[in-house]
Amino acid sequence: MRQPHQLTHQFIATYFYVERHHDLETFGPNDKIPDLKPDQPKEVESIPPEEFQAGQLELARDLIIKEQHIEYLISSLPGLDNSEADQEQSVKDLEEELRVAEAQRLEAVKEMDEVLVKLDQVLRSIRRN
Repeated sequence: MRQPHQLTHQFIATYFYVERHHDLETFGPNDKIPDLKPDQPKEVESIPPEEFQAGQLELARDLIIKEQHIEYLISSLPGLDNSEADQEQSVKDLEEELRVAEAQRLEAVKEMDEVLVKLDQVLRSIRRN
């Protein structure tokens, strides 16, 4: 199933967005923001707070929608709201449908063989004439 896999990717993308674009702030007196050398790549590329919050909101909505989609798929799986007896009856019904379909298939194969025999007879009679 691809949905949980996609949800994992969305979590990672959300984490990366927050990790990459937050503001550099100190939270305690011992926190320090290191000075970067000119050739050193930036670990954080801060974006304006409004843009950052809008991005967070969009990513959060995407996560919620994906999670709701997964919940819907789970709820639509067979057997969650059915008793064991209901499930057994469903399997019996499916087995009966399979028996009927197999009988129809065998009848079609028999008809095909009969048509092939007739076709072969017609072709042989044409060759003789």
